[in-house]
Amino acid sequence: MKKIIALLATALFAASVYAGEFADISPTDVLAAANAKSAVIIDANPSDSYQAGHVPGALSWAAIKGNLAASLPADKGALIIAYCGNPKCGAYAAAAVAAKHLGYIKHMSAGIAGWNAAKLPTEAGK
Repeated sequence: MKKIIALLATALFAASVYAGEFADISPTDVLAAANAKSAVIIDANPSDSYQAGHVPGALSWAAIKGNLAASLPADKGALIIAYCGNPKCGAYAAAAVAAKHLGYIKHMSAGIAGWNAAKLPTEAGK
């Protein structure tokens, strides 16, 4: 039990550290980017959540994290957006930090919860 509490505390700390590091972007702006295909969107939720519903066109972090560079455009100025479950979720940070280290990032802090609350469309896993 102590290990679980320590792990959760570490995750919350990491989320708070990175929360201010990445510019936020609203769900409606993410929808516009998705529709225009002007951004790479990364869903950092677990695979089952991704399969249940994700932002249209979003890539699964679980599927691409082993070779992120191959999934990102050559243009380092490309818009890269990462999100996870909700504003308190810090899982997006792993994808954001990895993309940042490659020279790329924006964070949709609202997460899939905010996306759904805004009644924006999702798509099921492929």
